Amino acid sequence: MSAPARSLVTGRLRGWAFPKTPLARVARVRAAIYAIVILDVLFFVTDPIDHGDVPAGLYRELPVRALLHLPQPSPTYGWVLLFVVLVSAAVAASGRWPRLAGWVCAVAMLDWVSNGMSYGKVDHDHFALVVALFVLPTVGGAGWLEGRHTEAAGWALRMIQLAVVATYFLSAIAKVREGGWLWGSSATLVWALSRRGDVQPAQWLSTQPALTSVMQWTVFVAELLSPIMLWLRGRALLAAVGFWMLFHACTYVLLTIHFLPTAICLLAFLPLERIGRRGPSVSTAGAGGTGSGELAAAAQPLRRRVGARLRSES
Repeated sequence: MSAPARSLVTGRLRGWAFPKTPLARVARVRAAIYAIVILDVLFFVTDPIDHGDVPAGLYRELPVRALLHLPQPSPTYGWVLLFVVLVSAAVAASGRWPRLAGWVCAVAMLDWVSNGMSYGKVDHDHFALVVALFVLPTVGGAGWLEGRHTEAAGWALRMIQLAVVATYFLSAIAKVREGGWLWGSSATLVWALSRRGDVQPAQWLSTQPALTSVMQWTVFVAELLSPIMLWLRGRALLAAVGFWMLFHACTYVLLTIHFLPTAICLLAFLPLERIGRRGPSVSTAGAGGTGSGELAAAAQPLRRRVGARLRSES
């Protein structure tokens, strides 16, 4: 490959991985992420507290715990860790000390989640959340009405997007590995629905094998095609995000299984900085576009020429 071609490819890859993105978007995604962390440790993944009283023989540490030499939990350790997660998440959500509080929250949450999943069952819904916690502190300060676009903001959001897509795509790969390419024709959904006998829609749906097969194939194909989301723009991207939001909502209604940590990370695909925008305080320019300050500077010569013309005519 020639030097100019190599330079072009490198530039495009850098532009894709480090797109200039509004800091306001990061600020809003960050607030949502840390809010979910607080809800998660209080209501969803609460096992680490109880694990302190579980027999040591049941502890099967995840590789990440072995790599980081994280200890087997004790009751005191669990309560202290919970306190650290809650305080660091609250501080980081407020925008204060985003790097320090963010890093503390990331490490503490990794400890908390890996603790909860070192006793037999590993959920994949927290992967994107943990990735988000480790990349958001790299951005530093970001205000809700921040007009600047930075590559740091774009890189952090791109990594969260990659983690979300990996969650969906690798889920499809796991289905192929365990059930083969005809997984969509299986009765997996019927079996899952039959276990939710107290949910009326689930009861009816479990008696419709043709419909459940269509639903399984739809989700399976969508998971395989999920990497396309990384290149979608505009309404197509909004439709893709809407599809996955609807999927998670239906999963909760029918199976009472939530994917809230993954669903909240879908916000990294959306132009959240446009919400509640008033006047020119927040730039609406896209990646690499022209911000409000640059537009004002570009308009100065034109205003001077118009003013001089008016004065000469008067």
